[in-house]
Amino acid sequence: MVQLSTFFQLAGLVAFSVHTPYVDAAPLLYKRIAQTIAASTAQWEQACLAAGGGQQCNPLSIKAFSTLLANAGPCEQQDAADEMVDLANQLNSAEMVRLSQIFVQQPRNTPNSVAIPYCQQAPRNSELDGLFQCQFAGANQQTFAGGATLGAPGTIPFGLNALDPLGSCPSKPDGPVPDGQQLIDIVGNAAPPSQPAPESTQAPDPAPAPAPTESCTTTITSTVTVAAPAPTAETETGAGNNGNGGGGFLLANGQEAQQLNAKFASLNANSACTDGENACVGTAFAQCVGGKFALTNCAATLTCAALPLVNKAGTSITCTTSADAEARIAATGATGGLTGNGASAPPAQDESSGSSPAPAPAPAPAPSTGSDSGSSNSGSTGGSGFLLQNGRDAQQLNAQFSSLTPSSACTAGENACVNGSFAQCVNGSFVLTSCGAGGGLTCAALPLVNKAGTSITCTTRADAEARIAATGATGGFAG
Repeated sequence: MVQLSTFFQLAGLVAFSVHTPYVDAAPLLYKRIAQTIAASTAQWEQACLAAGGGQQCNPLSIKAFSTLLANAGPCEQQDAADEMVDLANQLNSAEMVRLSQIFVQQPRNTPNSVAIPYCQQAPRNSELDGLFQCQFAGANQQTFAGGATLGAPGTIPFGLNALDPLGSCPSKPDGPVPDGQQLIDIVGNAAPPSQPAPESTQAPDPAPAPAPTESCTTTITSTVTVAAPAPTAETETGAGNNGNGGGGFLLANGQEAQQLNAKFASLNANSACTDGENACVGTAFAQCVGGKFALTNCAATLTCAALPLVNKAGTSITCTTSADAEARIAATGATGGLTGNGASAPPAQDESSGSSPAPAPAPAPAPSTGSDSGSSNSGSTGGSGFLLQNGRDAQQLNAQFSSLTPSSACTAGENACVNGSFAQCVNGSFVLTSCGAGGGLTCAALPLVNKAGTSITCTTRADAEARIAATGATGGFAG
């Protein structure tokens, strides 16, 4: 389970996590205008997963929708949208860019029926130029949060001298958004004005991994927000595979991944770095912020590694298993293991409880009988050994989860599934994280395949049942 560290605190997310899943607290003396903030990035997250973003999608989705809380800074929404576009460009996903453009125009919650100030700086990405948030229709468009009146700094969108009609935005030029509604539901598949329509709404499919891995997923805590987005996905589109068996760019990709892993082996949290640089430090993914590495731990049993892309020249940095990383590199024709000198990946973190809870809303790969390094598979076929017990344990958990509600008693730090959402116990009550709207995903307990234990993640019902059946356990999802 990844405990998400952050580079800055979002006080609003604490309120979001402790009190209600998706709506921020508000003063009792005023009428607030709120929304289901998670819905603002749900489609973007699904597009990210389809494009191969993996564990990068859910944390950035949460970070982004948290900026819609009333106490967020005026530029935090735009900053989050810039990060969404960064990842979209890394994954070559025009659909993710389009949804990022719509997100940056989504109205923010207002605590007392007044308008929310506009960011007064340009975005980093040209795809967001000229875009700014709409206001909710019920807000007083003449008065802004903080007491400013129309005409004061921050009350007119950046780069404009006036706004007509008040409360409008480029994707809804006829006026404000109805209270509580999502702009994406209003504009549908239309591209924002002055922006090219996406070439296709179908995101690229990620290439299958040559070796089995447990899902590298993330868990939200109640007091911290997520780190900046992880690097590019393990596979990208845009280039044909002009070589196989180590030929063409594949061999070069494998050798480049080895060189990166060798370099990463010498890094520590205090190593000098350049802002925006991505790396692995120990077993953790690292991104350079302010000249210093900020670390995001991989899930238990996983380690950070550079991997060769399979569809174009280049590499990716992601959480995986040692066995998977070495197999991917070897598949390119590169020799010498992870680093080119026969060295293996750093050992992954120990899994103290035998369970790897994680709420990343991504379908997990099909079950496999392969084994990761560092764990002997005493029963690789037929559901023997720990596999059968893992399947039965997953069934028992799923049966237990079916009786839970958001108000069920729980122990702090406990993870579960509640009404199809991933749930984490915070201050004695469950905080829910949706598995995403419209993607056919649900929260489920799954059997691990390389060691004794279970995991909790978002997947499809069919995938969960297939994984359980592959262990030899009978009786379906809940036994």
